[in-house]
Amino acid sequence: MPAIVPWRTIPLWSMAKLTKRDIVVAISNQTGMVQHQVFDIVQRTLDKITDSLANNVPVELRNFGIFHPRLTKPRVGRNPNQPGSSFVIPSRATVKFKAGKVMRQRVEKLSRELKEAAAKKAPAAAARPNGQ
Repeated sequence: MPAIVPWRTIPLWSMAKLTKRDIVVAISNQTGMVQHQVFDIVQRTLDKITDSLANNVPVELRNFGIFHPRLTKPRVGRNPNQPGSSFVIPSRATVKFKAGKVMRQRVEKLSRELKEAAAKKAPAAAARPNGQ
């Protein structure tokens, strides 16, 4: 079995989003398992999480986060095309996610890096005449 290597560091601007397919391919490459088997495992994991939430059972994944099913409060909605009319939007079940410690720390590190990159770009943009 090949050695498990950490996820590749991919620049934020090079990938629009991470898909289930991307996860399956990466795990398959790291473990040497067939992609079909990895897909089945990933899908079963997601199905179990969904089933638990649908049965009002919170899902806790250590260092990743906690998914809590919750009920939203009913609220008043208004149609911008008909300013005088209003209606009640009924309460409904949703899922709230609270990031775990490790995820929170890694995302905070990313936010610092993005702020620094934006700060470096701002003086360069201000130095150009007429914003060109």
